[in-house]
Amino acid sequence: MLSVLFESDCSEAAPFFGFMGVTAALVFANLGAAYGTAKSGVGIASMGVMNADAVMKNIIPVIMAGVLGIYGLIIAVILIQKVKSPYSAFSGYAHLAAGLCCGLSGLGAGLAIGIVGDSGVRANGQQPKLWVPMVLILIFAEAIGLYGLIIGIILSQKNEPC
Repeated sequence: MLSVLFESDCSEAAPFFGFMGVTAALVFANLGAAYGTAKSGVGIASMGVMNADAVMKNIIPVIMAGVLGIYGLIIAVILIQKVKSPYSAFSGYAHLAAGLCCGLSGLGAGLAIGIVGDSGVRANGQQPKLWVPMVLILIFAEAIGLYGLIIGIILSQKNEPC
């Protein structure tokens, strides 16, 4: 019974799952990056009205959010190179999992960076001693996306011949 479940087959639908992994990695990671950039940018603009000298110092959340999009791009490039004929269903599912892992981790990290970046830079504009704690929180939020990238790379290496 189990041999039937673990049999690798090369169905015509298998590349669909690989391509969906590519799409998921890029789209979800970029959604997180866009949200983090927009939300943090609003906070920077608001803080800049009160304390224009601190704008460049507080640009860190925008940079960290942009890196999330690069994580999705890395996984997408790795995966797209592996989708070629013949392509097993196992590989398709593994590559879908890799894309979802990286993409959704990037989305979660982007949401966290956006929220922390918005309120953090506003608070930092009024109290400069809050800069280090804000950066530490942002680093831990970015780590969520990095964890997704690492697991996505590991999953992208899973290939099963037909």
